[in-house]
Amino acid sequence: MKKPDQTDVIHSYIWEEKPEANNPFAAEKCFCFGYDVYEDILPNASWIDYLWLLFKGEKPTAAQSKLLEKLAIAIANPGPREASVMASMNGGVGGSTWAACLTAALAVGAGQLGGAHEVYRAMQYWTENQCSLSAWRDMITNPPVEEYCDIWPAMEHIPGFDPHGVTCPKPIQQTLALLASLSPGKHLPWLLANQSVLEETAGYPLSMTGVAACAFTDLDMTTDQAELLFLFLRLPGAAVHAIEQNKMGFKKFPFFQDALILTNDPGPKD
Repeated sequence: MKKPDQTDVIHSYIWEEKPEANNPFAAEKCFCFGYDVYEDILPNASWIDYLWLLFKGEKPTAAQSKLLEKLAIAIANPGPREASVMASMNGGVGGSTWAACLTAALAVGAGQLGGAHEVYRAMQYWTENQCSLSAWRDMITNPPVEEYCDIWPAMEHIPGFDPHGVTCPKPIQQTLALLASLSPGKHLPWLLANQSVLEETAGYPLSMTGVAACAFTDLDMTTDQAELLFLFLRLPGAAVHAIEQNKMGFKKFPFFQDALILTNDPGPKD
């Protein structure tokens, strides 16, 4: 094994490693923003605390940790009707690898209709409007026109609201109420107080992406951090539903089983 050139340095503000004395390719100590991961963080911190440290570079306050934890619970499993979870279930029932199932969930859940990039766009609205009702009304009524579209097409609805909804579902109302009560910031309480006015102006009910975007704003996350966090914090639901459907088989696959007709059924698997 070739010894690495000592001039080859991995540049990272996030991570630092001290090599083992007898193996330069193995770490004796790992530091995350100066904290010893296996001596300090592992025995003393929660998963949410460590997640915050990785993204923000500092230890969270108790309020920040609690708010992020409750948001993570709220979005951990969007349920089998949600598109990214359904994509993972399709992979599971079809016998795809687990990596392919999660990749499908990420691909479908990345978009602008209930997906992670909608959170990104909704946070841009919060950055622009803050807690000004008149500014929100004006932007909802006259949404910004995008002059150039590259990867993402122009938004077809107001980000943070459900264009197919009728009224705001109870789980979203419950999530908003709890997060607003815990928030160290001003945006979630303001959204709770003005939800009905904003929904009336938009013509659509508030969505979970809207609540998440507001929570990430109160957590002082950047739009990039929020988009990535929203993507992978929803993967637990996609994972467990893929496993469940893989075990059940296509005949019990929800929503479409009556439309699946196998003309040459080999019978049950041994």
